[in-house]
Amino acid sequence: MGKFMLAPPPGTPGKAWPAILIGLFVAFGGVLFGYDTGTISGILAMPYWLKEFSTEPNGELTGSQDALIVSILSAGTFFGALTAAPFGDLLGRRWGLMASTGIVFNLGVIMQTAATAQPLFIAGRFFAGYGVGLVSALIPMYQSETSPKWIRGTIVGAYQLAITIGLFLAAIVNNSTKGRNDSGSYRIPIAVQFLWSLILVTGLFFLPETPRYLIKTDRYEEAAKSLAKLRRLPADDPAVIEELNEVQANHLYEMSLGKSTYIECFKGTLGKRLLTGCALQALQQLTGVNFIFYYGTQYFKNAGFKNPFIIQVITNSVNVASTFPGLYLVEKLGRRNLLLMGAIGMCVCQFIVGGVGMHADSTVDSGNVDRASQSAAIAFVCIYIFFFASSWGPVAWVVTGELFPLKARAKCLSMTTASNWLLNWAIAYSTPYMVNEEHANLRSKVFFVWGSFCFVCIAFVFFLIYETKGLSLEQVDELYGIVSLAWKSKQFRPQVHFADLDPADARKSSLADAAANQERKRSVQHDEAPVGIEKV
Repeated sequence: MGKFMLAPPPGTPGKAWPAILIGLFVAFGGVLFGYDTGTISGILAMPYWLKEFSTEPNGELTGSQDALIVSILSAGTFFGALTAAPFGDLLGRRWGLMASTGIVFNLGVIMQTAATAQPLFIAGRFFAGYGVGLVSALIPMYQSETSPKWIRGTIVGAYQLAITIGLFLAAIVNNSTKGRNDSGSYRIPIAVQFLWSLILVTGLFFLPETPRYLIKTDRYEEAAKSLAKLRRLPADDPAVIEELNEVQANHLYEMSLGKSTYIECFKGTLGKRLLTGCALQALQQLTGVNFIFYYGTQYFKNAGFKNPFIIQVITNSVNVASTFPGLYLVEKLGRRNLLLMGAIGMCVCQFIVGGVGMHADSTVDSGNVDRASQSAAIAFVCIYIFFFASSWGPVAWVVTGELFPLKARAKCLSMTTASNWLLNWAIAYSTPYMVNEEHANLRSKVFFVWGSFCFVCIAFVFFLIYETKGLSLEQVDELYGIVSLAWKSKQFRPQVHFADLDPADARKSSLADAAANQERKRSVQHDEAPVGIEKV
């Protein structure tokens, strides 16, 4: 049984469970993200909501209204993610999360719950999205900065699990209230979000600030107390001091190379990492997963499926269950292998769904619905969701959470997360124009678009994704400073100890030279150690 478990490396000091529990609890913020994203799909198909909010004689939404109501959340999240950097750097990771959830997100929920017409409802979705955008950048940051390196991928990946649980809960609540003939049909699903934010904010009162943020703000003693709480060790334990000294030395080294400005984020290896993170988050959206979760109920309804709400519950159930293998495999297979496997699987499934779906569409048009084709389409949509949820869903957050040095982590993570939301918005806004009859009328052919982007994902992973499994966040800096080709990253072994590195000398030479010098010194010390030893 042991070989199937994720266990700390032999000799790991302290306890891991406090940091693991804290990281998993903070991941709960993903429920806000998933639930708010998923609830709109069902609300827009509710008869009572359409009767109250539609401005059209036929009681339906126009394509532009549909696109605006769904996509305005993503517009809010885009701006929220961009401003996560000042929230995380000025307020701190912990207080930034509390303000984002307790104030900004809840304001949006209040506005949506009180709305009786489109303008206030749309404004509420924007502010709720703004809060979700802040949270979506701050949570992986908090998790990455507190998690032990040997299980960091699983903990950060749990954020995606919480997102899928949120989507699943939204589908359940929507299905439970859709038949009500009063405002409770949509107000109950929206107001439930107060519970999620209350749980997160209450828990954050008792959690520590991240040690790396405290080091960044020159509060060494507080950082020692925070790390001691996370590792269940005394603050003056040698293991705590050694880990903090390495974090502090790495931060000083990075600061010696350039200031913590937005311009610096686009220079050197940091610029390469920022490009990788932004492209990874953008491609995660371009795989087409949110087409299913934003417009799934409407799409299945228009395609002639019986019980589209039930199908949405099924797809969300698959999404939740499939995330668990990904949380295990991210530390067993590594980031590169899992992303490659997922991209290939998603690509195949999307093309199959496109082909089968086209046949199903033709039978709907002829009035002789082919249920076998519809069943096959649903089956491969579920298989696609399995590949996404076990790979690109969690691992995109894991990789971006690991890429950046402490000095620029908040700024870079805000930009990578914003690229996710920018594409999220673009897809949410453009999809009705792509699939609706009065516009491009792609219908099931839209899956060929997503399949093509999944093919791009395969090449992207091979050429640009470095393997960061098992490395500390500081060792990731060394990886990018020494290894120039992504497919050679698996052979990388850390050599530099930043605590032994003089920043003034390091500026004059590369990290590769520094690694060679330190390795040479260690070899000399090893060879000379037996010489001159006398018993006293």
